[in-house]
Amino acid sequence: METQWEYRAVLAVDIEKSSGRGNTVLVRNRATLRELLRTAFGRSGVDWEACARHDLGDGLRVTAPAGTRKAPLVHPLVAELAGLLRAHNAGDRDPATRIRVRMALHAGEVGLTADGDVVGAPLETLARLLDAPPLRTALEQAPRSVPLALLMSRHVYDDTVRHGYEGIDADTFHEVGFTVKELTADAWLHTPGWTPPREPRRKARTRDRAAPGAVTMRNKASGNGVINAAQNGDLHVRITRHP
Repeated sequence: METQWEYRAVLAVDIEKSSGRGNTVLVRNRATLRELLRTAFGRSGVDWEACARHDLGDGLRVTAPAGTRKAPLVHPLVAELAGLLRAHNAGDRDPATRIRVRMALHAGEVGLTADGDVVGAPLETLARLLDAPPLRTALEQAPRSVPLALLMSRHVYDDTVRHGYEGIDADTFHEVGFTVKELTADAWLHTPGWTPPREPRRKARTRDRAAPGAVTMRNKASGNGVINAAQNGDLHVRITRHP
């Protein structure tokens, strides 16, 4: 079978600071994350078994089934996963097995190969979103009780959040810019249960203002006149008439 190209939603999660915890803990945390994702997908009405799932080492990439609406992957999926992670972390006394994750969400035309792989440019964008500095910084700065930070592409935002679908609060998303490798893009950041500090946007500069001080310009005008203009001041026109 040749590669089959289809429009799909794609999602990736990565466990924060998973290195250095040891192999045994890594295996446990990966299994815990997979189970929590399975539960969150089920509660969101998305068929987990029909998803294509690929290991990312300390995370997971999930390609949703064909025809899956993107909105449920924003809500209730994100809130459900955050709640499950929060409950897990509260009940686990071992800091090494507490899990916080970065999450990225995108969509586009991907190729499904005969051996079960998924390929295509949307997966490259997804990887860049997952590794974007604003996403990493948001999770690092968030209180430890916040277990998840999400970065979604503008495409997904435009198809879901900006429409105000039920359960999606647009005020909890804010726009960020980033550059990772060859990709420079705008995306939308969401941290359930916490609002990160926002850097003020620079206003577009309409024109350069001159330095204070009078600057006089003298030009001839039609009608044998003279124009005297003071910068940031008044304009005076004197017409000289000849008999």
